[in-house]
Amino acid sequence: MDMARTGQLTTSAADVYEEFFLPALFQEWAPRLVEMAQLQPGHGVLDVACGTGVVARAAAHHVGPTGTIVGLDRNDGMLAVARRKAPHIDWRQGRAEALPFDSNSFDAVMSQFGLMFFDDRRAAIAEMWRVLRPGGCLVLAVWDTIENTPGYAAVTELLQRLFGQEVADALRAPYALGDRDVLRGLLAEAGVRAPEIVTQDGTARFPSIDAWVHTDVKGWTLADTIDETQYDRLLDEARLELRSFTDRHGAVSFRAPAHIVTSVKPS
Repeated sequence: MDMARTGQLTTSAADVYEEFFLPALFQEWAPRLVEMAQLQPGHGVLDVACGTGVVARAAAHHVGPTGTIVGLDRNDGMLAVARRKAPHIDWRQGRAEALPFDSNSFDAVMSQFGLMFFDDRRAAIAEMWRVLRPGGCLVLAVWDTIENTPGYAAVTELLQRLFGQEVADALRAPYALGDRDVLRGLLAEAGVRAPEIVTQDGTARFPSIDAWVHTDVKGWTLADTIDETQYDRLLDEARLELRSFTDRHGAVSFRAPAHIVTSVKPS
């Protein structure tokens, strides 16, 4: 289950991620991060753990044709989708812990929901701080605790009952930095100066329970862990146990808050 811990997807899962996870969970956060980065025309921006590129694409609209956007990810599947969606952006393969850029290279460095999956979180943050220019803005987003995200608290309980803790932990992994004190300590260790952490509400939305289960399994690291028989069993159980998250039309919604870190590098 190392892929679950590091959030690495196959190409087929990355396609599902872009089509389903993006509108369900991630789309609403990209404009918030871009706004908090205070981007201007001509700025140079690095999106670390860019995934399929939702933040990089949003940033490109703000920096305009005179700006530069670089999206970096370690996952081939994610980058293949990113290149197909926005071939004009500079997509690079690489690790956050060893960014292939000179110090003081970017006006803004952003990472949306990737920090939890880095092999060495402290080193990755220190690298992002290193390549940020003085006066530039670092913006990071991580999910709040799973206890504050009721839909996924319920899904992980269901997965654990059906398939055991190891499978359930694949969906717990994104919430590893939900404790604000742990997050603040990590930032201090990495040398980030005077970070501000704000918690904002978000909403997870899926057209149905079936779509929710499909997205969580086929668009995440569980795609190669749960076989078709197990998937059918999970779907049957989910239709019963997750009904409290649906409206009268069967659409799913639940609270999905996140912490957003901002820090301006001293001049």
